[in-house]
Amino acid sequence: MNAMMQIVCSACGAKNRVPKDKLNHVLACGRCGVDLLKAEPFTLSDATLARYLAGTDFPVVVDFWADWCGPCKAMAPHFKNAAAKLTQVRFAKVDTEASPQLSQQYAIRSIPTLILFHQGLEVARQTGSMGEGDLSRWITTQLQLKGVQ
Repeated sequence: MNAMMQIVCSACGAKNRVPKDKLNHVLACGRCGVDLLKAEPFTLSDATLARYLAGTDFPVVVDFWADWCGPCKAMAPHFKNAAAKLTQVRFAKVDTEASPQLSQQYAIRSIPTLILFHQGLEVARQTGSMGEGDLSRWITTQLQLKGVQ
């Protein structure tokens, strides 16, 4: 029997079970039809982050940022490019101004702050802007250190 993975749709929040051998295909959400594995960052909020993290088997890197933050804006294209290359990791963004509860819950004191989650738990954290190469290396190294993937 083929192993299954669970992926929460970033658009509607529906939990989707998909066979691991189909992860290289376009997978549509069973509820809303959005591409579950679209290789680009998506937005999460106070209302959606916990459900997404708890229901997704993939590692998830979350960029806590704000629109007024110059380093956050400078890092955004690098974050997007890393998302396109590291397709076995989900990339999410949380606007700290729009989601103050998450900022408090995760003790975000400086932005940008990146938190890497696996199975709903924080496994690594990095503060400060990074280029695409440094970002990709940080994620890959942290996942290897934690034995993920």
